[in-house]
Amino acid sequence: MALMFLNGGAMRGEPLHHLLDGAPFVAETTTAPKYRFYSVGDQCPALQPVAHGGAEIAGELFDVDMDVLRDKVLPSEPPELELGVIELADGTSSLAMLLRRPNTSHVQLLDITEDGSWRRYRERTA
Repeated sequence: MALMFLNGGAMRGEPLHHLLDGAPFVAETTTAPKYRFYSVGDQCPALQPVAHGGAEIAGELFDVDMDVLRDKVLPSEPPELELGVIELADGTSSLAMLLRRPNTSHVQLLDITEDGSWRRYRERTA
């Protein structure tokens, strides 16, 4: 099992939540204020670590089985994202999906850091 920070379509109540295959919900939480937050082609969110100008980003923490992560979660992610390790607000580490470095796609990236969450961004733009 691995702690996985989710901040998009696999959160509770979202269309990709079934991919977690019943993984236990651990907590609502935020990242440490070390990330910019992007809408990737207006389809999914992405975190990007930064040295300055970051913010806390809201999400959910799940205890995901490594086989589920390998077989269901990661194959559903777009090519603009990659698996990485982030710092949460309490100083602990978690897996999360990050904006791929270097960016290999021409999909539009919109900085939504000020929204602080994917749900808030989607509500604002609905």
